[in-house]
Amino acid sequence: MRGYNTDVNEPPLRVLIVDDQAGVVTALQVLLDIHGISHVAASTPSQALKIASTETLGAVIQDMNFTPNETSGREGVDLFRALRRADPSLPILLVTAWASLEAAVELVKDGASDYLRKPWDDDAIINRLRDLLKMRQLEAENRRLRAATEKSQQILADENDLCGVVYASHEMHEIVSLAVNIARSDAPVLITGPSGSGKERLAEIIQANSHRKEEIFMRVNVGAIPVDLMESELFGAESGAFTGASSRRIGHFESADKGTLFLDEVDALSLSGQVKLLRVLQSGEFRRLGSSSSRRADVRIISATNSNLEEAINDKRFREDLYYRLNVVELKIMALHERLDDILPLARFFLDAFKAGAKYLSPAAEQALLDHPWPGNVRELENRIQRATVVSSRPEIDVEDLGFDSGQNSHAPKDRNEELQPVIDALDSSDGVVAHAAEVLGISRQALYRKMNKLGIEVERKARPERPQR
Repeated sequence: MRGYNTDVNEPPLRVLIVDDQAGVVTALQVLLDIHGISHVAASTPSQALKIASTETLGAVIQDMNFTPNETSGREGVDLFRALRRADPSLPILLVTAWASLEAAVELVKDGASDYLRKPWDDDAIINRLRDLLKMRQLEAENRRLRAATEKSQQILADENDLCGVVYASHEMHEIVSLAVNIARSDAPVLITGPSGSGKERLAEIIQANSHRKEEIFMRVNVGAIPVDLMESELFGAESGAFTGASSRRIGHFESADKGTLFLDEVDALSLSGQVKLLRVLQSGEFRRLGSSSSRRADVRIISATNSNLEEAINDKRFREDLYYRLNVVELKIMALHERLDDILPLARFFLDAFKAGAKYLSPAAEQALLDHPWPGNVRELENRIQRATVVSSRPEIDVEDLGFDSGQNSHAPKDRNEELQPVIDALDSSDGVVAHAAEVLGISRQALYRKMNKLGIEVERKARPERPQR
């Protein structure tokens, strides 16, 4: 039988069918066979739990009742919770009659993947299972990737100085590894990424693993230097070179000789300053302002920007020849919301850093951190954790301690009526199928159920009239 699995080196993930009615089991088995989905069946909860304990399942389709005349759905609830205790990420699809609908809805709120009412729609159940199996396979691949990243990260940390950088994502590991690899050379490096994402820390890692690590590492925020003082700050100035220059000034390039110069916000450099920087990169020579003689400096340049330098080149604000001199190697840091695996490790690190070791994040707070868009990136995360440690008097830090503005999403409806109407429209357009309505709204099924409860939308609203059970 052809299993639904994209990795030929792995056995197919099987779907566990749990139902006490032989006719229902047979119908589902035939349906899954037609669509090439591997499966295994159980008629009782105990059989189901035994199977689940012996193999990694792709998904479960389970009934809500397993004994004659039982309609409360309590047996299904118990089985669901037992399965999730054994495997918290196991996708579980509930198949239920009208009498057990409320119990099924409650389980979806608790994390069930979805529910389908008997008699089911064949296309709906196959499409849902395919989605769940794809997600399950992706989760398994992510777990393997995280395990490989953790092992590689430990090796990297043992053999190099990572300057205390905290991360768990594969994406960040790739960037840190590249930073270490290029540290041994003297090639100029351009670090790009949004503000607050950790560009300076990457520059520190390059310096710490270079042959210049014992020499000076000079940080210069180019954007903070007044335009009329920029050239004298960088290259120095002779006495009397400009009004107020009463004595000779040694510039950053001269001070950083034999070491590394980190130019943050390099896009703020004036055009005349860009010409002088280009000359230094080409020849190693520079002139103090007001001097006719050249000086030499052996300086490695690491620059950083949160701007699009290619756009700046098109706008004639940045020299193309300088860009290519600075960008011998480019390190691109992703925004924090694009590397979710880093959020919670960073949050826990900041808790410890703020002497809040006795405090911990509630599950709701952790989820809020993962859901937040993080426009301020790592810097914003640090500030929010610091705020939480100050305002919370309890060991557990909850959502309200993080100071998120509930109205920060500009796309959110402005009032209850506006919010109610999108939900109703989504349910109508999805023919009452909650999973489809959630996709339309761009939220999870659990979030949609919570929203429906808040808005007073009854369960019956999304359920079709009862039809005879299969």
